[in-house]
Amino acid sequence: MEHRMTGRSLPGKVLPHTLLLALLLVAAHAIAVAPGNQQASQEKVDRLSAQEFSRLVQEFSEEGGYFQSDNFTSNETSYLQVVQKLRQLHASGDAYLGVGPEQNFTYIAKLRPKIAFIVDIRRQAMLQHLLYKALFHVSETRAQFLSGLLSRPLTGEQALRGGASVDELIDYFRRAEASEEASAANLKRIRRIIQDEFRVPLSEGDQSSLEFVYSTFRTEGLGISTRAGRNGWGGRSPTLADLIAQPDQTGKPGNFLATEEDYRFVRSMQTRNRIIPIVGDFGGRKALAAVADYLRRNGYTVAAFYTSNVEQYLLQNGSFAAFAENVRKLPVDESSVFIRAVLRMSQTHPARLPDHRTVTLLQKIPVFLRGFDEGRYPDYWSLVTTDFIATEQR
Repeated sequence: MEHRMTGRSLPGKVLPHTLLLALLLVAAHAIAVAPGNQQASQEKVDRLSAQEFSRLVQEFSEEGGYFQSDNFTSNETSYLQVVQKLRQLHASGDAYLGVGPEQNFTYIAKLRPKIAFIVDIRRQAMLQHLLYKALFHVSETRAQFLSGLLSRPLTGEQALRGGASVDELIDYFRRAEASEEASAANLKRIRRIIQDEFRVPLSEGDQSSLEFVYSTFRTEGLGISTRAGRNGWGGRSPTLADLIAQPDQTGKPGNFLATEEDYRFVRSMQTRNRIIPIVGDFGGRKALAAVADYLRRNGYTVAAFYTSNVEQYLLQNGSFAAFAENVRKLPVDESSVFIRAVLRMSQTHPARLPDHRTVTLLQKIPVFLRGFDEGRYPDYWSLVTTDFIATEQR
């Protein structure tokens, strides 16, 4: 006999098979929301698997490109000067995009996103982030992280306590001696973690790049900075010690290594595979478009996109329009912002801050797109002096 749904119910009567189905659904719901199962389900959603992390790194990446410097560390002294403004603007979306080295970790610590993509044209930058990731995984504290990064073991009576201040961290690692033996063992472990745990294969060239980066951190220690090509240093670029000690607008240290709380947040993002480094050209056809599609399909909105001064080079090489179209694909709202750094033109910029070699600015991403459509950015100077949001000077 065929039963047809009429859209009506019979008062006081329930068909037996309907009652059974209802009871099964109630029971299933009760199991799903039980505290233990709810936590397990949340953890499953919250943590990307190693397979998924590896897939995103490899499938979203483009062929590596050239850049004129080895950006072992940031070269922007003003990077913390927009943190208060970011809070005022409520730039608190689900996703963070960035470029370059460790500066991203500080912005991630301040913005607290759910996912982050670091997109850099240099394959070496992606490998350096995998190195960072491996160190985060095995380092419960800031001191352990710096010990592993700089190949300076934590030994003796002067070994750091968990709540050490920034000054104590810097003082300890300035005095600590590098260990080639520890460096060799650490590098071997890092390679194994990247390939076996992160499931990212490393070619011979990749392994050589990893060794070059890691050995430079061992050799230079806290004095490491941006290097303008492998034959020379980056002039007045700040050292890693300078960047860690850099104060924010309130005069307090603001680097992600300044507090255990900020460090733990970034480490949690890393151990949950939610900071994904990929190789990509901002004006390319693949990387940013793939990130945009992933964010949109998974319901993420971009809080901030840290571009440093990459747009200067995009304007020079004719790929700025392609970049703008990639930005147009990103899921943004009216609070989504660019974080930009002005380097070469910083001394004449109207938002210049005393005692800084760079200027850090914000711009609403929707405002940028409207300005681009109106032709308001014919050159880099126009881009960084039009519709920008600067920090208040104190």
